[in-house]
Amino acid sequence: MSETNTKKRSLSGIKPTGTGNPHLGNYMGMIQPAIDLQDDYEAFYFVADYHSLTSMRDAETMKRSTKVITAYFLAFGLDIEKSAFFRQSDIPEVTELTWMLSCVTPMGRLERAHSYKDAVAKGVAGELNHGVFSYPVLMASDILIYDSDIVPVGADQIQHLEMARDMATKFNIAFGGDYLKLPEARVQEDVAVVPGLDGRKMSKSYGNTIEPLLPSKKLRKQVMKIETSSTPMTEVMDHTDCTAFALYKLFASEEEQAEMIENYARPDFGYGHAKQALFEKMDERFAPYRDRYNELLEKPEYLEEVLQAGAERVRPSVEDVMERVREAVGMPRRPSFRTK
Repeated sequence: MSETNTKKRSLSGIKPTGTGNPHLGNYMGMIQPAIDLQDDYEAFYFVADYHSLTSMRDAETMKRSTKVITAYFLAFGLDIEKSAFFRQSDIPEVTELTWMLSCVTPMGRLERAHSYKDAVAKGVAGELNHGVFSYPVLMASDILIYDSDIVPVGADQIQHLEMARDMATKFNIAFGGDYLKLPEARVQEDVAVVPGLDGRKMSKSYGNTIEPLLPSKKLRKQVMKIETSSTPMTEVMDHTDCTAFALYKLFASEEEQAEMIENYARPDFGYGHAKQALFEKMDERFAPYRDRYNELLEKPEYLEEVLQAGAERVRPSVEDVMERVREAVGMPRRPSFRTK
């Protein structure tokens, strides 16, 4: 970090899945909140391609997903003059730190991770690959290797940050020093839970997503798939239990919401009308970003330049941390470490 930079550092990552583009839940819950922090924090954001290897088995899909995510962030306003956006695998030291953390992390701690406990409850723990089981260690390394001050997380993700702090503490105690910084969680209490097409939380694993930067016709087709009740148009519809209305609230003013509630009580207003109103609000909101996104996808060389520049920007921090931890465990400095 530059000596003149006094901002605290924010760190976050997003995993490419290869099963479609980032969805509305990704945008509302991670992408936009992350971009909003770039004015007040030194923002380090990365595409977590190492993490995606737990399930992704296609190289071309990996490459495409990485470029798509990069274009998403840039289209939505990421400022590369203020923020570093990079590819996780361009910082291979993260896997070295992962091994060091693995050697001080008890198996019992990993067995208490939510994802592993869920697998045990479902009777499929024996089918997990080691990458899935040790996922929290790589995630902790992601956080700790950049001397992060804060990590924006949703309320359901606090455990990841707690585990990172626990591993850092164990490492520091084991080797007798303050080698790894303990970051703080920045819990995003005000981030709305975005419902998917079926009313459950929007998730690629449920196949219930809406991709906001799709072409207009395709976006409308997705919105029209929202599941609704079978209430006849001649009867009053319940807006409080309607996914279309829950999504509409994310984009409409209070006045527009009030007007929509009145519409739900009209005998000539049906769920199809509600979905159309939602589509129009979303299309209006995302049209400018969509145009920029499509322009960026036509410039793969530029997207790669952004990723490489981001990796170079974070490298001094990485080398500082790795110099500390290597000396702590009794390993020599690598030749690439900067001379102070």
